[in-house]
Amino acid sequence: MNGKTYTKYAGALAFAGTFQFIIAMIVAEAKYSGYSIRNNYISDLGVGPTAPIFNASIIIFGIAIAIVSYLVYKSINVKLFPALMFIAGLGAALVGVFPEGSPYNIHTLVSFVTFFFGSLAVISSFRIQKYIMSYISILIGLVSLISLSLYISGITLGIGVGGLERMIAYPILLWTLYFSGYLYSLK
Repeated sequence: MNGKTYTKYAGALAFAGTFQFIIAMIVAEAKYSGYSIRNNYISDLGVGPTAPIFNASIIIFGIAIAIVSYLVYKSINVKLFPALMFIAGLGAALVGVFPEGSPYNIHTLVSFVTFFFGSLAVISSFRIQKYIMSYISILIGLVSLISLSLYISGITLGIGVGGLERMIAYPILLWTLYFSGYLYSLK
């Protein structure tokens, strides 16, 4: 395969993995009785009646992102971005393998790894993008990093732990949808 083919596959896989996760998360939130996007953690969806939906979906998402990182590494002459992306993808897959309540706070650790390295991956992508999106990607990554810092500090800005956690995750997910199109369109 040549670089163009790698980026096409990477774009398609990034889109499919991210899209299915977003849809599965919406379905799980709707099926989880009494679930509050303000007061519940995203990972609450990984225990109880919605566990099969959420955990399978985030594992698929994480594996897809790890594969995308390899395809990006093979097609674009950069090392840092795909390495950060791989770590974030691996972390996401492990969130589904080690749901809330797993021993030794493994879930907390892999959630942090996913959010932290996902934010850094978004920021580091500026080196391979063109025009205004390189700067917007830095801004998107910083929104997630700042939200992560607030989250760790216990400052919820009046939107609850669930709302703040979404301020970490959603920018990364939405950026990944954008970036999938960017990869697919590379010549």
